[in-house]
Amino acid sequence: MKLQVWLLAAGLALAPVVWAGNCPNLMSQIDEILASKPDLDEETIVDEDLNKSVKQMRDEGEKLHKEGKHAESVEILERALKLLNEETG
Repeated sequence: MKLQVWLLAAGLALAPVVWAGNCPNLMSQIDEILASKPDLDEETIVDEDLNKSVKQMRDEGEKLHKEGKHAESVEILERALKLLNEETG
């Protein structure tokens, strides 16, 4: 029983580290797509719900990551990546 409690505590303690590690990966994926499609205008691909462009969402995701708000960062970066994937097929 004690082992289970310790494993749960360790998992909860490491969760922010896992989220933090995913932000740079998502930013990198967005950057790679944008670099591979020079004719793609990341300013015109807009999330209708957020009323923000892919570039704005990517920049906001980086800002949130630097502020330690990793869950929020991942959420907005994943939305930007989804939009890009929809646009590029």
